[in-house]
Amino acid sequence: MNYSTQILWQDLITIRETTPLIHNITNYVVMNNTANALLALGASPVMAHALNEVEEMVNIAAALVINIGTLNDDWIAAMQKAMLSAKKFNKPIAFDPVGAGATTYRTETTKKLLNIATPTVIRGNASEIAAIANQNITTKGVDSTQDSQTVVTVAQTLANLYQCTVVISGAVDFVVSQKQIFQIENGHPLMSKVTGMGCTATAIIGAFLAVNSDATIAAAHAMAVMGIAGEIAAEKSAGSGSLQINFLDTLYNLKAEDIANRLKLTIKKNC
Repeated sequence: MNYSTQILWQDLITIRETTPLIHNITNYVVMNNTANALLALGASPVMAHALNEVEEMVNIAAALVINIGTLNDDWIAAMQKAMLSAKKFNKPIAFDPVGAGATTYRTETTKKLLNIATPTVIRGNASEIAAIANQNITTKGVDSTQDSQTVVTVAQTLANLYQCTVVISGAVDFVVSQKQIFQIENGHPLMSKVTGMGCTATAIIGAFLAVNSDATIAAAHAMAVMGIAGEIAAEKSAGSGSLQINFLDTLYNLKAEDIANRLKLTIKKNC
């Protein structure tokens, strides 16, 4: 294995050995998917939304995942409190602006949350990332109408503005910080036919943030593992239904040689 592959594999081994608790305030469409993916990866998920317990839960968790997929005012209040608690307790935050740009409510909620406590990593599709940056690009529901590569410059602007790492998901994934740009070409088109795969990627980023303090490296490793697992699962699947099962099995059984043989991660910029 080359050096970068060894580091990625070590992060995965650390997740499996330490089973970090990942606190998710996520949408009810994907709760089961993301919880099972975190378990298959080796982490320990908790889905806690109640305003009265989120501060305690953040305190004992290794990372916080915020996903705005199914919004209401009560959940927004819990997200605000959880993010402030993560800031207080110095816990990493993975933030998913699902559907930002589709409605004013989603876009304004996203910006409000980002201003309350800066996430460690923001992960979205190209349209969502563009919407956060006030670019005039529409979002079709929660799906992107843009190619990930077209908004890399926008992601760099966001990374500088919030001093965080920005991940753009797509056929090619980009992980962008103030100093680095990683390009990841792992994955399979069938993954886009399963609901919640993007949300699962954000949850997996949370797990890698729990074991690697370099947010950009952690996010790149998470997206690579997600893509590699998706590739292997797709090769065994007849369609989107079996992909879901095979994806979880692949995450659980992922081996060092799978990463070494399949990793397509390149550094596009390293300042």
